[in-house]
Amino acid sequence: MGIFTFVPVWVIQDIIVIILAVITVQFIIRKEEHPGPVILEFVCFVFLNAAVFENFATLMGWYGYGRSVLMLFNVPLSVPILEYLVVYSSLRILNSMQIRTWCKPIIVGVFGMLADLSLDPLAVRQIFETKERTIGRWTWVFEPGAVNIFSIPVYNFSGWVLLCGYAAAFILLGRWWYRKSDFKFAVGYLYPVLGMLAALGILVTPLSNFLLWLQPFMQKGSVSEWIMMAFYLCMAAALLAVFWRGRMLRKLSFKDDLPIFLVFTVSHISNIIFALIGGFYEILWLQILAAVVQLGLIFLIYMRGRGLRRRLRKNKVLE
Repeated sequence: MGIFTFVPVWVIQDIIVIILAVITVQFIIRKEEHPGPVILEFVCFVFLNAAVFENFATLMGWYGYGRSVLMLFNVPLSVPILEYLVVYSSLRILNSMQIRTWCKPIIVGVFGMLADLSLDPLAVRQIFETKERTIGRWTWVFEPGAVNIFSIPVYNFSGWVLLCGYAAAFILLGRWWYRKSDFKFAVGYLYPVLGMLAALGILVTPLSNFLLWLQPFMQKGSVSEWIMMAFYLCMAAALLAVFWRGRMLRKLSFKDDLPIFLVFTVSHISNIIFALIGGFYEILWLQILAAVVQLGLIFLIYMRGRGLRRRLRKNKVLE
């Protein structure tokens, strides 16, 4: 392969992600109490977790990416960056809500699934004649007859639950360790490395095979993939209904939570726009549905936060 193939639409999509990343890093520096470890979470997730797994998947022949300007071996740099932006923004949303910590990784994973439902159907349709070969921005290889959504194996979407959920679990565990250590420098700069390596390790264990395909009871490519995808969506809804119930710890604001609004809104809207430009009208219903569900939930959380602020003001006046 050459150094890269200049496909303008791929480059524009990568630039959008890079801009979101720059804004998020600036936000972390300004707003996080301990920005250093959080930025290291970002770096370790990208280079020690997501990029390693994505490259492993390409080497195994599960799928392939078209080449863009910034690549991490076989994977566009924008791919693991976007995955971390989803994890970080989802955790920030959840940290504003009164919900038990053990619920958070599952909900973060489903937030990743919803983001992916508008992204991947577009990516597999953006097919171009390049210097290397005719290839999509993202191309899956799977057995004939395997269950799929718009030429994407169903387990891919549950895979986002695991990739983002495992990372979120170890980030939360690491942040707890950091707090318990009274914010020791060594702990703050050690937990992102250990946590992302541990998340990567679990991702390639038999546990993940069970959580994706119900192996050894069922097989890859079977109806088990629909079962697990539905299970994660229902599980996240149940956790929100039972353990959140609209209770907030603080309100959300555009000033103090900018990445939450930017990452998901820009991602969904840009995916829909590129689908319209490309004439991929058959996927619009899924993109719009995923956007409505995810952005609608964020709006609900935002409004619950505003309600909390009004109640606090009212109680202060009564006192």
